[in-house]
Amino acid sequence: MEDQKITTLWTHLHWLSVLAQQGSYTAAAARLGVSKAAMSQRIAELERAAKVTLVQRTTRSLRLTEAGQRLVDDTRAAFEQIEQSFAQVRDLAEQPGGLVRVTAPVALARQQLVPLLAEFLKDFPDVRIELDLSDRLSTLATEGYDLAIRHT
Repeated sequence: MEDQKITTLWTHLHWLSVLAQQGSYTAAAARLGVSKAAMSQRIAELERAAKVTLVQRTTRSLRLTEAGQRLVDDTRAAFEQIEQSFAQVRDLAEQPGGLVRVTAPVALARQQLVPLLAEFLKDFPDVRIELDLSDRLSTLATEGYDLAIRHT
């Protein structure tokens, strides 16, 4: 464990920051959805890798040592940035976006699709639609269409 690379300890650093925020092993473990024992073990592993005590524990309380506080302070901005970036990516999944290539017969598209497009694009402004109106049969994969509408 002593020669362990720091990249394998990133979750441990995160757990230390959660411990600092929550103020107790019990609260930190609950926030992370892990056992108190797992929480304690991760912090101990981090301390062994750092070769310094990071948390002073008593039966009733805990406090970060100077080294522990420095580690939390120095990594706080990075963890906040990661959290913010992840939230932004998750927001992308909630709101559809991108190009959708659709092919449909001319008459069907004019009667059924085109009247619906304005409302659809209003509801989903990040979606762009490329509509190919053609009565010829197309192959989805070969021609790169996301959707082919045909009727018989």
